[in-house]
Amino acid sequence: MLRRLTLTAAASFAALSAAVPGTSAVAAPVPLPLLQDVLQGGAQDGQDAQDTQDRLTVTTAETGNRAANGTYELKCGPTGGTHPEAQAACDRLEELAGEDGDPFAPVPQDRMCTHQHGGPATARITGTWNGRSVDATFNQGNGCEISRWRQMVPVLPSVR
Repeated sequence: MLRRLTLTAAASFAALSAAVPGTSAVAAPVPLPLLQDVLQGGAQDGQDAQDTQDRLTVTTAETGNRAANGTYELKCGPTGGTHPEAQAACDRLEELAGEDGDPFAPVPQDRMCTHQHGGPATARITGTWNGRSVDATFNQGNGCEISRWRQMVPVLPSVR
């Protein structure tokens, strides 16, 4: 919204100055950002591109694989961080967002789930994704939670 207001104000001011003869309020044309930068969410008005980058902290424990336990940073747009499969994880998040809209949504309270235990594995994902805060927990406590975890692989490690 702020970008739109800034662009509109700058364009309006430039057009007004050009349309009113005898005004010299603007000595040079007002530079506007490239449309490509606006559409891609590029840096504008001194805004750092990292401000729009997705940044998640993934913490896993008791997965059955000591190498998979721990805390990893995942950055998407551009891809980076310490996550062992960063590109695949970012791709999976985008895929899930296209399917369900929110890959971090908890299992609905009224959903019927099979009574099974998939093990002691737990995970927590915090940070920012698609411009919003994320604080999601995952476990293997029932069939729904097991399925939810598996959908997040490779963001979360496979615990099969």
